[in-house]
Amino acid sequence: MAETVPWRARNRAFMHRVHARWAARKALATGFVSQPEPRGIGHFARGRQLLAGNFLFAGVLTTAPGGSIWQALGDRAQVDFELHGFGWLDDLAAVGDTRARHAAQAWVGEWIDAFGAGHGPGWTPDLTGRRLIRWISHGIFLLRGQDKAAQERLFRSLAQQTLFLSRRWRATGPGLARFEALAGLIYAGLSLQGMDRMTAPAIAALAADCARQIGPDGGIPTRNPEELLDILTLLHWARGAIAASDRPVPPALTAAIARIGPTLRALRHADGGLARFHGGGRGADGRLDHALSLGGPTPRRSVTDTLCMGFARLSAGRTTLIADAARPPEGAAAAHAHASTLAFEMTSGRRPLIVNCGSGVTFGADWRRAGRATPSHSTLGIGGYSSSRLAPAVTTGGIAQELLVDLPDVVNGIVTHLDDGRRAELSHDGFRPTHGLTHARTLELTLDGRGLSGEDLLTTLDVGDKALFDAAFEATFRQGVPYAIRFHLHPDVDATVDLGGSAVSMALQSGEIWVLRHDGHADLTLEPSVYLESGRLKPRAARQVVLSGVAMAYATRIRWSLAKAQDTPDVVRDLSPVREADDDDTVTGDPT
Repeated sequence: MAETVPWRARNRAFMHRVHARWAARKALATGFVSQPEPRGIGHFARGRQLLAGNFLFAGVLTTAPGGSIWQALGDRAQVDFELHGFGWLDDLAAVGDTRARHAAQAWVGEWIDAFGAGHGPGWTPDLTGRRLIRWISHGIFLLRGQDKAAQERLFRSLAQQTLFLSRRWRATGPGLARFEALAGLIYAGLSLQGMDRMTAPAIAALAADCARQIGPDGGIPTRNPEELLDILTLLHWARGAIAASDRPVPPALTAAIARIGPTLRALRHADGGLARFHGGGRGADGRLDHALSLGGPTPRRSVTDTLCMGFARLSAGRTTLIADAARPPEGAAAAHAHASTLAFEMTSGRRPLIVNCGSGVTFGADWRRAGRATPSHSTLGIGGYSSSRLAPAVTTGGIAQELLVDLPDVVNGIVTHLDDGRRAELSHDGFRPTHGLTHARTLELTLDGRGLSGEDLLTTLDVGDKALFDAAFEATFRQGVPYAIRFHLHPDVDATVDLGGSAVSMALQSGEIWVLRHDGHADLTLEPSVYLESGRLKPRAARQVVLSGVAMAYATRIRWSLAKAQDTPDVVRDLSPVREADDDDTVTGDPT
């Protein structure tokens, strides 16, 4: 697929280089105004692997014992994005010993030598903001034991990056990148000597973006739950830095944090992880709890509330279900959006059961595209068609992006509280232009959380729809329009076809057994699937239950149910550890 680079993107990249090299000629900061404190939460094990020379970035493992992190290989755009943001510095700080400190100091020094003059891919406002926060928050870690010349070089680079950011943050589009740029500028302005004049404009801009970009329901245009968590973390950091400087915290910043908290709680499964939609993952363990705790008590949304950032949530007993019940993101926000309309995820206690495949962005372009298609989600698809489509790739900032286009025009989602449970009534018309069909889905969760009843309906709504369906029907030589309802299973679920092929039994590592049955109007099969998860060497093998058939009439209805086996107790002592990696994903090498 051909890739193009729009002239605006080329001009923006050119201006980034101009201002980066201008800033590289300046030298202002000579020290910290106050002693900074670490903000990020690193991973001790990952830090030890970095020290062993095992560099895992963008799904590619580079083994270089005693080597530099800048030797990491893989898709340069993705690898450079991770390297130049310096999130890995949190992992080295988590180790915190002398060897980790020396490695951090050496690799930061190598960045200054190679890129500090304004060269390289790291000179974008979002990466610069992210990098400044890491360097400043781990400033004492980086400065300890350094001679005066090395310390002056670090402060000179910090000042140059801050100057660049003060000139270029406005060129960053809305969303996470803008919040990263502004949070980094605030952090630098408050922490570095001689940079205080940049603080007030950055605080005002951040407050304006909080009011403009964080919706009344606490959501963001990308509808990516993990990105919303990233934004909440940045807002907490900015609020903490502003409060520590004895400046007033803008009310818009405080209000945005208060709006985001309940939304993230609603998008969290029973196992503590976030729902994996529109390019987001479940989030690092403990990070969501930490971010929510910083915001203090927040009101919980009622089960009769409408959607949270376009998602419907059903919860009862040990079970949570979260479904995509709104139009996909559009425009610039659709760069990583998925065709996941009406897909759902379901978790029982600490164990995910029904999932979406997730984002394949770290596994290359083919996996990235596959992960965004409707068949990679637990919903209904029509053979060969997704509910939304991908536009031709456009290269922005060195990374090829494919916007989601041809979105459903109308997506409905209603959540109601029944006497015996909770119901979500969902529909979308994404297949209407091609097949004349509207997909309606009803999900009912029992009050004890032990059973889920589902119904998927494909139907025409008017004469024009019937004409389109007839055309699609004739195109198959009157064999019917093929459909498939997919239930992607988490890799830890052990599934077997049961009852003569009319049901599938699914055993969780907690000991629970769930059984999926259907009304007999479709063919049930158990097929291979994948679980795409960043930070791994390759996709994890998984299974999926598929209910497939053909639509022969203007209305096709498929009913199915998912319920715990009768001998599964209501309360399970889940003592089995949650598996973190497959044997094939283990990174080898001496971490000592």
